[in-house]
Amino acid sequence: MESDSVYRFFYFVNHLRKLHIILASRSPRRKKLFQQLGLHFKVVPSVVPEQFDRKQTPRKNAERIALEKALDVAQRSSSGIVVGADTIVVLGRKILGKPRNASDAKRMLGLLSGKRHDVITGVAIIDTVRGRKRVFSETTKVLFRKLQDGELAEYVRTGSPLDKAGGYGIQDDYGAVFVEKVEGCFYNVVGFPVTRFYQELTSFVQG
Repeated sequence: MESDSVYRFFYFVNHLRKLHIILASRSPRRKKLFQQLGLHFKVVPSVVPEQFDRKQTPRKNAERIALEKALDVAQRSSSGIVVGADTIVVLGRKILGKPRNASDAKRMLGLLSGKRHDVITGVAIIDTVRGRKRVFSETTKVLFRKLQDGELAEYVRTGSPLDKAGGYGIQDDYGAVFVEKVEGCFYNVVGFPVTRFYQELTSFVQG
């Protein structure tokens, strides 16, 4: 029975790597994670603006925006599996998207200093041939240590926080030393829940 499970695992890994996947994101971090998975994909960035609806929960916002991105690319792409994603940082009831500028990035990092927050990534998968879709989200809890003003200023000066939700990247040199504890998927904080995506994509293709 165990050998049969191993066979099925490798069968589906190889099958997934033969799929024609379209990544509806210009994020270099998601691109790198897709490359690590060995997936055959091309990048077609979505032009949908990331607009939050205060009437929706943070999770619903992330899922909705991810779906809007995937639908946008699916409507103007050839056949394939389109994957859209959106990552947000949630502190209490506040949704922190990408900073508008350096000052906004420093403000966000100041808010996160010494506090626990949630990182939520919404993911949408669309099969343009079969007309099927699947939407899900993953949440990771992150605890920041207390940050010094000089650290914040130096990190913001690098320009790295400006294209990241919450104003930080856990994979950055500074971002890595800001984080004291992670509960859940590490890659979700990077910008894409790799394990959950593999499980959902495998199930989606089988269905």
